[in-house]
Amino acid sequence: MSDNILSELAVSIRARRSASAAASYTKTLLDGGPERCARKFGEEAIEAVIAATVGDEQALAAEAADVLFHLLVLLESRGLTWEDVAALLRARQGTSGHAEKAARTT
Repeated sequence: MSDNILSELAVSIRARRSASAAASYTKTLLDGGPERCARKFGEEAIEAVIAATVGDEQALAAEAADVLFHLLVLLESRGLTWEDVAALLRARQGTSGHAEKAARTT
């Protein structure tokens, strides 16, 4: 899978900024600010962890989709794009995870 679906979803999320909250769940989240978006992302991440630990692959796939969606909403709420994240992932390709983590500054 390429990151195209995530890019397309991010564009849709950005477009929801101009929707009415009555018509758009995404707009409701964005109107709540980064704090609300972060809480919702965290809830979805916990649900994904639970699905993974009980071994329900279909539930895990559904929760993973929710996690990715809510991560994109959170990024939008902070003015970041999926492309910002994808660029960092591309830059890390070919680098050992241990080496990349050791090179980070706190």
